[in-house]
Amino acid sequence: MNTIYTLADLRDGKKKTRDISPPIRLGVLGDPVAHSFSPPMQNAALQECGLDLQYAAFQITPDELPEALRLMCELDFVGLNLTVPHKIAALAFVDEADERARRIGAINTIVFQDGKSLGRDTDGPGFERAIREEFSVDLSDLRVLLLGAGGGAGRAIAYQGALENCERLVLVNRTFDKAQALARELAGYFSGPRVLGPEARLEAIPWNDPSLRRQLGRTDLVVNATTIGLQQSDASPLAHGLIAPHLMVYDLLYKKTPTRLLAAAAEAGARGANGLTMLLHQGALAFELWFDRPAPLAAMRRALDGK
Repeated sequence: MNTIYTLADLRDGKKKTRDISPPIRLGVLGDPVAHSFSPPMQNAALQECGLDLQYAAFQITPDELPEALRLMCELDFVGLNLTVPHKIAALAFVDEADERARRIGAINTIVFQDGKSLGRDTDGPGFERAIREEFSVDLSDLRVLLLGAGGGAGRAIAYQGALENCERLVLVNRTFDKAQALARELAGYFSGPRVLGPEARLEAIPWNDPSLRRQLGRTDLVVNATTIGLQQSDASPLAHGLIAPHLMVYDLLYKKTPTRLLAAAAEAGARGANGLTMLLHQGALAFELWFDRPAPLAAMRRALDGK
């Protein structure tokens, strides 16, 4: 079980961490954060590389985020990961962000360097590697339906699909306006013809069964980038009757038991996978940003396999 730290611990950082060895200089910030598998994965990587540092989980509310980032910089942290709900908000509180992060409008990784915080995104490339590993197919060859296009991870995945020139991208979000706005941002990437026939390569659709049913017959990959399924009581974000055997279903959530979406996919005879592979690959990319060396992928994978 991860030890969970708070803003109060950061405020009292030097006293709180005086007797902790190795020292905490990396972490993941979220609200909630207790479910995160990043600490065992990243600590395995640090140990494998002989780096005398520790990675920890921090329960930080949205109101606490600016102060937490400032204190971590002052406490000589090497870097951070960000999870729900901080990926979009954190962009406003870093000193610099690369072009990719600015375009996405979200970050999931921070590098502290020379007293500055640098925002980066590894979610998109991590997702692309995960899809290739899980389904033995390239994102560029797929027609993708994305549930949850309004959050930080959803935006990163949508941009990755655009950059990979995927066959087709359908954006779905509870707040339809957000899906439409993202479609407008990505329109330039989908101007060329790839799919046979008059079908639009990029669409935003309302989140309802009739709209989804019309799309799923011409979809290869369904991605759940929402938090629906994080709680045991959550229903599936996609009605069971909509899932067909031809689909690949990737749920960014990772739990010891399958989410209801993945259970429904298995019942329908569809291939499914949870978000552990994306966690692995985005985490490896973050490690490489922090330390400018290859990540020990095998050690990180073993740590996740043990969860």
